[in-house]
Amino acid sequence: MRPLSSWPVEDRRRVHGVFTDIDDTLTAEGAITPEALAALGALQAAGLPVIAVTGRPMGWSEPFARAWPVQAIVAENGAVALVREQAVLASSFAGATYSPASGHTSGYAIKKLYLQDAVTREGNFARMQEVARRIVAEVPGATLAQDSAGRETDIAIDHSEFCQLPASAIRQVVATMQAAGMQATVSSIHINGWFGEHDKLAGARWILRALTGRDLDDEIETWAYIGDSTNDQCMFERFAQSVGVANIARFAPQLTHLPRYITPSERGTGFAEMVQALLAAR
Repeated sequence: MRPLSSWPVEDRRRVHGVFTDIDDTLTAEGAITPEALAALGALQAAGLPVIAVTGRPMGWSEPFARAWPVQAIVAENGAVALVREQAVLASSFAGATYSPASGHTSGYAIKKLYLQDAVTREGNFARMQEVARRIVAEVPGATLAQDSAGRETDIAIDHSEFCQLPASAIRQVVATMQAAGMQATVSSIHINGWFGEHDKLAGARWILRALTGRDLDDEIETWAYIGDSTNDQCMFERFAQSVGVANIARFAPQLTHLPRYITPSERGTGFAEMVQALLAAR
């Protein structure tokens, strides 16, 4: 990982949009930081769209999709999306008016999109609940994430949000999910598991095509990604313009694919530093 200051101006100038993680990238202690919220508004004012991609559930994400100046939030590691209605129909991302004082974007209703059809989701949901019950019964200290009621396409076990699981228990949870045929990934706060081949990168590809009809891989050099943990590494691997906020140091030993650049500061302050670097190049 190179310091953010080494990000070439010509590469920053080519960026015309940002994909971002949420927890511990935009937030601290579960709330978006003032610096990150202001930075989102600055990106919108500069005409750079932002799409958040998170392991959090749809129910948790919906109020933020309405309130933050983002074009969409792809939740549950790529399986569902909350999109501003106009953005679904538009070929560009221009649109709402952002008020930094209030932190709200006005004029948009929210549309829900699903990667899997309803029958598949229903069948997978029942199978996932059985795996969740087994994990809670068999792994000492394991509990469902408190946001589980809002989840439709995955399950989440808390490891660092409201409880602390040791590394051995985290590995046991991941192994149990994988033995059941699930995908499993570890974020900064949760262990997520789901049935299906999607991940954050698949979700990013899907949402860009849904919004614009364009192929992300055809224009990957013009998008940046910023994140903080192991469930971001598929994005770090694919995005040349990839950035980690400083608190990614916690997970660096576990990462096969690291971000190209790292911010001086952690969490929302680090996100704001990345945004400042992007805007300074325009």
